[in-house]
Amino acid sequence: MSDLLISCHGLTKLYGHKIALQNVSLDIGRGRFVGLLGPNGSGKTTLIKILCGLLQPTAGDLSIDGQPVGVHSKSIISYLPDRMYFADWMKATDLFDLFSDFYADFDRQKAMAMCASLGVDPKDRLKTMSKGTKEKVQLVMVMARKAQLYLLDEPIAGVDPAARDFILNTILTNYNEEGTVLISTHLISDIERVLDEVIFLKAGQVMLHNSVDNIREQQGKSVDALFREVFRTVPLEGGER
Repeated sequence: MSDLLISCHGLTKLYGHKIALQNVSLDIGRGRFVGLLGPNGSGKTTLIKILCGLLQPTAGDLSIDGQPVGVHSKSIISYLPDRMYFADWMKATDLFDLFSDFYADFDRQKAMAMCASLGVDPKDRLKTMSKGTKEKVQLVMVMARKAQLYLLDEPIAGVDPAARDFILNTILTNYNEEGTVLISTHLISDIERVLDEVIFLKAGQVMLHNSVDNIREQQGKSVDALFREVFRTVPLEGGER
């Protein structure tokens, strides 16, 4: 098994004449906690959806675990989108059944234990749950898998600082440590402490890909401080991603 989990070269995505990603080249190994960092509109969600196979690139090459995106990659990726996609009539227990059928690495007992720790009744229907509780259910479904790659799209956006710490702790204590976590956000200070390496995306291009230790040693500043310097003139709120 190769140490390389994600390899993409010249990845480009166009929407008509609009460039969402431009010539993105990245190699990401296993057992890493990687921050995909950039302001809204930088291409983070587009890149994650391409990695998931939900979008097709316009140009470039991509492999996950040494294979093109397809049945195999989808079986080893656990994806947390930025929006709830489960039907309101479903219960968490219905989702457990669904995920057990689709994913061999889904751990039902772990999902039940996570629900208990998060204060979620898995027998409640989603339509009776608050927005925050629904997000917890979605997080449970993603983290109860022993995946090789976790793709988490803005899991801490729109929640208060206490909730951010709670969500990050849930992720850190439940992911497969032999796998890699790619987490997109623009809230750098909240996650910097858990990151092994970072990718800075700006207007669909990779501005930086380096380890957190190297950044601190070479730049003499935190990732958050460097991010603010690189993106000083770019608004961090609003707009499409």
